[in-house]
Amino acid sequence: MHELPYGFRKFSVLDPLPECARWKDNMPSTRDPDTYRLYIAARKLWRSKIEWQLTHEEALQILTDVKTAANRGDWGARALMAHFYLEGLGPLESNNVLNPDPYKAVEIARMAAQAMQPWGLYDLGVAYEYGYGGAHYDIDLAWAYYLRAAQLGSPEAQMALARAYKDAGRRGDWATMLQCAYQQGHGPAAYELALSAGVKKQYHDAISLYQEGVKFGSLDCARDLEVMFNDGYWDSGSDEERIILKSLGIEVDPERQKRYIEIYNALQINPDLKLSRLDHVLPLPPAKLPAWSGVEDAVTPESTGRPTY
Repeated sequence: MHELPYGFRKFSVLDPLPECARWKDNMPSTRDPDTYRLYIAARKLWRSKIEWQLTHEEALQILTDVKTAANRGDWGARALMAHFYLEGLGPLESNNVLNPDPYKAVEIARMAAQAMQPWGLYDLGVAYEYGYGGAHYDIDLAWAYYLRAAQLGSPEAQMALARAYKDAGRRGDWATMLQCAYQQGHGPAAYELALSAGVKKQYHDAISLYQEGVKFGSLDCARDLEVMFNDGYWDSGSDEERIILKSLGIEVDPERQKRYIEIYNALQINPDLKLSRLDHVLPLPPAKLPAWSGVEDAVTPESTGRPTY
């Protein structure tokens, strides 16, 4: 194992849990509005289609504007550039504008990690775990970065620690770390908590967690609710389960199923969507369904305030 950075420590599943931090508390409190608008417009264009549907001109505009915003210092744009360097941009010969370059992706992650930004610490941990982009393979170093990222509120790192605690039999600590990520609006955490509640036959809690997960943009939660309203049951379809779910208003409901399908399809194209108005247009039973003109009815309105993280 290589030497740990100053202030880091080796992760052990036997150690006490890190405190439940929020990643936004460890990012700059303000962003340059003009640079943010340039970045967010490019991100919206990128998320407006499945990537292979982008024209070459659209892909080039996205790359140019995100790179410009990154060079001006917007950390959101820098994180997206790291993603582009890792995955490339434009999967077809006709729209390819950037080939993968993991060295540049890791370079950006290192810069963010030096600034003690949770996402950069987590991304650098992933690079060490898999040994790419000039980050040598070192599993202990990777988990030291995951721990530091979790301490600063990275929901992805909190999820990684949760899985480690679960594997070690610390199910209470697993649930605590999932809650840390869930409270930050992390869709995968909502999904895992919903699955756990369902296995325990805590169906009311499970359904509520699925609904919250959809608000957070969880594709998995939208899919499971769609299936539930298509089949009228959740998992086993046992008589006991059907009776309990029916008492909660969960039964075959073509209109609810249709709306969750629309949300699922929208999230496949744009996983950035946050649906905070979901309960206004697609409430859980026994509430009556109001009018519906599409997924946009559920989408969180854009903030008109000064941009922050």
